[in-house]
Amino acid sequence: MKILIAVDGSSYTKRMLAYLAAHEEWLGDSHQFTVVHAVPAVPPRAAAVLEKELLKNYYADEGEKVLKTVRSFFSKQGIKADFVNKVGPAADVIASTAEKGKFGLLILGSHGHSAIGNLVMGSVATKVMANCSTPVLLIR
Repeated sequence: MKILIAVDGSSYTKRMLAYLAAHEEWLGDSHQFTVVHAVPAVPPRAAAVLEKELLKNYYADEGEKVLKTVRSFFSKQGIKADFVNKVGPAADVIASTAEKGKFGLLILGSHGHSAIGNLVMGSVATKVMANCSTPVLLIR
């Protein structure tokens, strides 16, 4: 199965990775993993005055801060994974990556806000599920 794992470097990502490590059925050679991280875009007015190479390096560095830990996790588990760093709103990046990649499952950590909390604060997980037909496994 092709599995997309969305990460943001938060404690919820760490909890999700711990869950995967504790459940051997999710890890192993029978699955193909891709890890995606979304770096928020620099506001257009600021980006307009920055050199493109500087901006590109900024996005790469910000992504690597998160992906470095996840790379280490997969390495320790002895599992191969592809790592993707994209720029944009997290929910949009995750949903479009899942759809375009034709993944069989999307795994992500969730804050576990209540329905009322999601109305007020919004939720990446809620937005992803609304904009994506890929089955989602939320880890709280």
